[in-house]
Amino acid sequence: MTSPTPRTPVTADEAAVLADLTALLARLLEDEYGLDDVEIGMATTFNRDLELESIDLVTLAGLLQERYGERVNFAEFLADMEFDEIIELTVGRLVEYVVTSLKATEAS
Repeated sequence: MTSPTPRTPVTADEAAVLADLTALLARLLEDEYGLDDVEIGMATTFNRDLELESIDLVTLAGLLQERYGERVNFAEFLADMEFDEIIELTVGRLVEYVVTSLKATEAS
């Protein structure tokens, strides 16, 4: 089974992934909360800064799969964490996970 081809090429570097995630999060925040001017950076936390709830993380998982296909499994990433780690999860940590996942699939 092959993963769906993304609409635009995917680059496995932090700057490109951060730009992708910023766009996905902006879309999520605008659709769900009408927020479209939120500052998002590597140190931004999903819970404290963006005030995302667990259902928002489910939506984000779907957006990540839409963008990266089977190469990035956000649910699996979260499943390996303790509750406190999820609460303190930063955009930067997710960026690092996505980059690592993309590089792993490029190497295989």
